[in-house]
Amino acid sequence: MIYPSIDEITKGQYNRYTLCIATAKCARIVTDEYVEQREIAEKMLANKETDKSLASMIKREIRDEKAVKTAIKRLYNGEFVISEGGESKEEEKAGTDELAQTIEAVEAAAEAAVSEMEEEASADAADEDADA
Repeated sequence: MIYPSIDEITKGQYNRYTLCIATAKCARIVTDEYVEQREIAEKMLANKETDKSLASMIKREIRDEKAVKTAIKRLYNGEFVISEGGESKEEEKAGTDELAQTIEAVEAAAEAAVSEMEEEASADAADEDADA
């Protein structure tokens, strides 16, 4: 049996999909922690600031266990908390604003391209009239 069970982690508040998404996000955080600690350890070894091994300078929890297993343990212990609604209002607004800015930039580029093509066409027509 897998420990802790889904019911123990969610306490009946969340469905399996929510738990899966939360675990994946937490596992990504754990992986980022590992990468950060490894980079620091490699720099220290490269600069000969320590005589410890690379493995001994990384937390055992994130070095020896899989990220998903660590994430599940942290969710169960309350180190990570599943929040309702996913993204915060600020994140949603920032994402919406960013999308609107991207759309405006694409529209402006398209209008500029159309204007440029129209100018080229009118210049070509003027050249043909001058030649005739």
